[in-house]
Amino acid sequence: MYNPRSLKAEEFIDHQEILDTLAYAEAHQNDLPLIHQIIDKAAGCKGLTHREAAVLLLCDDPGARARIFEQAAKIKDAFYGNRIVLFAPLYLSNYCVNGCTYCPYHSKNHHIPRKKLTQDEIRREVIALQDMGHKRLALECGEDPVHNPIDYVLESIQTIYSIQHKNGAIRRVNVNIAATTVENYKKLKDAGIGTYILFQETYNKEQYEALHPTGPKSDYAYHTEAMDRAMQAGIDDVGCGVLFGLNLYKYDFVGLLMHAEHLEAVHGVGPHTISVPRLRDADDIDASQFQNGISDALFQKIVAVLRIAVPYTGLIVSTRESQKTREMVLPYGVSQISGGSRTSVGGYADGGEEEDSSQFEISDNRTLDEVVHWLLERGHIPSFCTACYREGRTGDRFMRLVKSGQIRNCCLPNALMTLKEFAEDYASPDTRRLALDMIQQEAQTIPNDKVRDIVYQHLNDMDGGMRDFRF
Repeated sequence: MYNPRSLKAEEFIDHQEILDTLAYAEAHQNDLPLIHQIIDKAAGCKGLTHREAAVLLLCDDPGARARIFEQAAKIKDAFYGNRIVLFAPLYLSNYCVNGCTYCPYHSKNHHIPRKKLTQDEIRREVIALQDMGHKRLALECGEDPVHNPIDYVLESIQTIYSIQHKNGAIRRVNVNIAATTVENYKKLKDAGIGTYILFQETYNKEQYEALHPTGPKSDYAYHTEAMDRAMQAGIDDVGCGVLFGLNLYKYDFVGLLMHAEHLEAVHGVGPHTISVPRLRDADDIDASQFQNGISDALFQKIVAVLRIAVPYTGLIVSTRESQKTREMVLPYGVSQISGGSRTSVGGYADGGEEEDSSQFEISDNRTLDEVVHWLLERGHIPSFCTACYREGRTGDRFMRLVKSGQIRNCCLPNALMTLKEFAEDYASPDTRRLALDMIQQEAQTIPNDKVRDIVYQHLNDMDGGMRDFRF
């Protein structure tokens, strides 16, 4: 029986409840009075239940669909404005003992080059990322207790935070590593990580076990309950996600929202971010062999309904998606994207010449400067802000600010100042011109006179070399 407060995976991700929800959604997908009632409820920016969201996802009425997208855009603007936070993945190692059938790092793949960065190599990677202008990283590595023990990850985090190169510094390290123990999560917390990220891949237990036939990751319950252990260890911010294309999208959409409801019910705060990656080709993985792929139009709708259902949660779309697809989803809910990414181990310092160790094929190969330029042209504010993390506005403290609408008083000033940093230190001349125009335009919209005056003062001070002021 569905119990969001239970700590047992098969109770807070209840298979029968998902089936019942999908049956309900199918029975009401043309019930326009109910659908418009749900959209009206969403306008209150309080979110939706997994069952209400499923009804909207399955609805194909053109008028209702238009309202869904309109509401998603309004909610995106209400909480995130036109800001888009930028980050990059950093792959430490592709050694892995798991048998995941959709990932080229699986243990039976004997022809992919196995690599593990030394601390000196990590320094070179981080300097290359700093030279692009990145301030926020997501660490990635395969699961291998011999090659990638927790001490290696902790040492790598320490190395990353220690590197000061010119005006560069990595100010937030998010971590995407395999499910682990409460003790290890406490160590990650003490190391100063930002968000702990772990994708469920699929919430369907039977399908999950078929996709993960061997290795520690094959334990569905241990993997699904990882976020609870992380939050019990004191990690404030966790990031969820599924890999669309592995299982029926409707099932995983509902499971994802049930997981968010569970975290809110048990820990008082839902996921800080939700990622929506789609399966991609990689080395010995042919994505076309998986039968559950979703179209761009459906992907866009999933993003819009997620934004309505979990209005306070950041939505992430990576360089797995093309420029065209990212343009489709940015207005309807996305708040974070990667830029200038490499998915190979050592892919930044070597200029991306050794892509044979990549985890998946990238669809958006533009440089970070090109991505920033593109965002500015489309009226977005590229943000490199990490102020909330460093000022302790995490977990429930962050969510209280978001739900009250007060977060905008922090986000806009910080976004503008980090954009000024990028413009002064890293941008090409054309990107710099667009950035400075955007900063001048947006600074005028800060509603609080005192805050606006402080921002202008510090924006001017940055011309003389001042960096890293934050609200």
